[in-house]
Amino acid sequence: MTPPPSCTIRAALPADEAAWRQLWRGYCDFYRVQLPDEVTDRTWKRILDPDSQIMCIVAEVDGQVYGLANCVVHENTFETQAVCYLEDLFVAPGARGHGIGSALIEWLRNAMRAEGWARLYWVTRSDNHAARRVYDRFTRADGFVRYVVRQK
Repeated sequence: MTPPPSCTIRAALPADEAAWRQLWRGYCDFYRVQLPDEVTDRTWKRILDPDSQIMCIVAEVDGQVYGLANCVVHENTFETQAVCYLEDLFVAPGARGHGIGSALIEWLRNAMRAEGWARLYWVTRSDNHAARRVYDRFTRADGFVRYVVRQK
């Protein structure tokens, strides 16, 4: 599905803060995560910091932001070039099914080529079937299982 003709993918700007926070809340609610305000505040500050490895692109239609992609560009041990981890992708529920999520990923694929990143990768829950239908159009899941160790 192609995004609306008026859909623009661009870097997040300071003026996008309210829209980003609303989408971020939706993303956290979807994954049943409650983050302290200081984490959200710090994430937004890092997105705007040109020296941070964290970046955010947004999907805008007719002046309204409907989607976000928070990414981390980082070095790795398997390639000589940096890679891009698409950490968070979210489209407002009322805007789904119009190609906005695909447009965000396609923008990142083009950035991968332009910036010389070795790869673009992401994870999602195995039961996130709607998102996986979108993702499967770009690539198939690689079969890795994720383990997380947290400081207690």
